[in-house]
Amino acid sequence: MASEGAECDGAGEARTLDPKVAAAIAAAEAAGPQSGQTVRVDSWIWSVRLVKTRSMGATACRGGHVRVNGERVKPAHAVRVGDEVRLRHEGRERIVIVTRLTRKRVGAAVAVQCYVDNSPPPPPREAVAPAGIRDRGAGRPTKRDRREMERLRGLTGPGGGPGSGAGGDLGSGSGRPRP
Repeated sequence: MASEGAECDGAGEARTLDPKVAAAIAAAEAAGPQSGQTVRVDSWIWSVRLVKTRSMGATACRGGHVRVNGERVKPAHAVRVGDEVRLRHEGRERIVIVTRLTRKRVGAAVAVQCYVDNSPPPPPREAVAPAGIRDRGAGRPTKRDRREMERLRGLTGPGGGPGSGAGGDLGSGSGRPRP
């Protein structure tokens, strides 16, 4: 590096880093493999915080959810700088390019320095109305309140669902008189 607190981004411009982050990056580089060495893919995706545990990384590899340069890999596959790692995890696909190798799990600020994220943006979260939130001490909801909450949640339509009383229950059933 040209200076202790600066890092060069893809455009060749130096940007300053927090001194704590710069120290953590230096410590991660010192603990990482030497130049020319490799790291296991399950260990790397765990250390850069793409999965929560190393065993989850190994399970994802065994299940075919991890691809390196387009090929399905086993957990012990060697990752090198410049490799493209694709990980399907928690309903989305992460596409990252390896820029730095590390064996130890690092903090989030250091982890983002270890890869370039080319992932598509995550799908938007569904906006759910806060239905069913009641004031503390309001007591048990009445039948009318319950039906209103179910309608807001989308459990029943505006005409009501089965057993809601809409449409009349007289004369419905098996056709036999009730005892």
